[in-house]
Amino acid sequence: MFGFSQLKLPSVLFSFKEVNNLCSIALNVPCELESVCDRESEDSDVQNGNSTNDAYKLELSRKDCLTNSNIGNLDTNQPSSFLEETKNSGEDVIMYLEETNEEVLSKRILKLSRQNKPKSALAIYKSMTFSSLKPDLHACNSLLSSLLRNGMLDIALKNFNSMKASGLTTGHTYSLILKAVADARGCNAAMNMFSELISSKNLKEKIDIVVYNTMISIFAKANSWYQAQKIWNILKDNGQVGTIVTYRLLVCTFVRCGQNELAIDAYSELIRNGLSPEGDTMHAIIGAYSREGKYDSALNVLQYMLDNELKPNERACNAVINSLGKAGKVKLSFEVYELMKSLGHAPDAYTWNSLLNALNRANRYSEALQLFERIRNLQSVILNVHIYNTILTSCHRLGLWDKAIQILWQMEASEIPVSTASYNQVIGACEVARRPKVALQVYYRMVRKKHSPDIFTLLSLMRVCIWGSLWNEAVEILKLSAPNGSLYNAAIQGMFLTGKIDLAKKLYTEMRERGLQPDGKTRAMMLQNLPRRSMRNRRRNVQNYKF
Repeated sequence: MFGFSQLKLPSVLFSFKEVNNLCSIALNVPCELESVCDRESEDSDVQNGNSTNDAYKLELSRKDCLTNSNIGNLDTNQPSSFLEETKNSGEDVIMYLEETNEEVLSKRILKLSRQNKPKSALAIYKSMTFSSLKPDLHACNSLLSSLLRNGMLDIALKNFNSMKASGLTTGHTYSLILKAVADARGCNAAMNMFSELISSKNLKEKIDIVVYNTMISIFAKANSWYQAQKIWNILKDNGQVGTIVTYRLLVCTFVRCGQNELAIDAYSELIRNGLSPEGDTMHAIIGAYSREGKYDSALNVLQYMLDNELKPNERACNAVINSLGKAGKVKLSFEVYELMKSLGHAPDAYTWNSLLNALNRANRYSEALQLFERIRNLQSVILNVHIYNTILTSCHRLGLWDKAIQILWQMEASEIPVSTASYNQVIGACEVARRPKVALQVYYRMVRKKHSPDIFTLLSLMRVCIWGSLWNEAVEILKLSAPNGSLYNAAIQGMFLTGKIDLAKKLYTEMRERGLQPDGKTRAMMLQNLPRRSMRNRRRNVQNYKF
């Protein structure tokens, strides 16, 4: 009728009124045959169809025409979404489909989507839905993925609603759209959409464990452990059972965010469900067990990895060594160290510091010093402030003040930042060795280096000055320091024990005048050293008092 040879419109699809609408459009708009994929160079793809007529399309109407027709009401019954549908940046094209086989058309949508031609794939999808034909689920997901891959989120959301209304969605569909919404509009938007989906009775059955894993991964990427825990709870409340991927995401997220107890709970649930953890999960849970002081559990996981021919990484070995060292398990610490070397991992500064701490915890300070000398001779190890402070602790316990000072000078010469804690250990070593003058010299150097002494520094200085009979220096420390009850108590008790009772009483009076409270030991010493006449008068007053 319009110059097309043998053009047939199936009577099943079009009513007489619809044909009239099409005729009016054809009379007002110049008709010409166009290739299906004219805009995206898809001539070759269309020509491979079953019929030569598939190479042509008839543009029936634009979007404005379709919305005024009866067939254009296809999307009016779709459920409302919290996401506002925006206008399509392009024009919706409806094509006449000579081919009506749903399987063939679905394959074309799939092929065009894989070739990154979303507009052409979308045109076929629109034409199929216009003709009451249903593409298969795989084609719909591929089309949605192609739209999202090309940054067409608004169009993808519109077609997602159409697919959802037609029952053409799977768990993979929801995973695709939720991830895209999270990337473009944030985690909260994805969470709102997810809440809307699971609140629908018709859609709730399609929300499988893959969708839950997608939501957990979204929050894991944002380090939002609280939201990840929330999804985990919803998952269990809805009767879903987590997979290996679920627990890997949960454990790694919780450990990375410092929520070790939650990580342990997730790992325990994984084991109860009879699942075998992956390497990443076990590495993470070893760190969680170690930080919680559960060295036996960390060691068991490490042994499980070895039994299953999995190679623990360097970080996991260090975590176990550190945990065993804190518990004073020196032998086990060195056994894991040997295991670490056999696995091809080179010990680093963290490894050595853990071993030194293990020896200190076991009161084996001399062995710690011997190990330190070995470490210092290794060219591959760069000593850090943690190793130096650990070995200064060993010197403190042994009273090796000269060794401690030597290490302190080495730290300053190596331009390693020396902290107040480092000076405290050296002063502590001088205290154990009863070297008050050396301790004062270290203190003065500390002040010159602009390090502020803390209460531990002053207490150690006070004790060493009193036992070294440096009374004036002890009083000077009290005057220069901020008022502190612990410091006065230490000074007064030391004065009493060394026979400086008058000076102790003077300091006691000064302490009360500054509004500081003495402890029980200080009060007891003051009562014991009251004059005898005063004690007799007190007893007499007590006897004469009538209750």
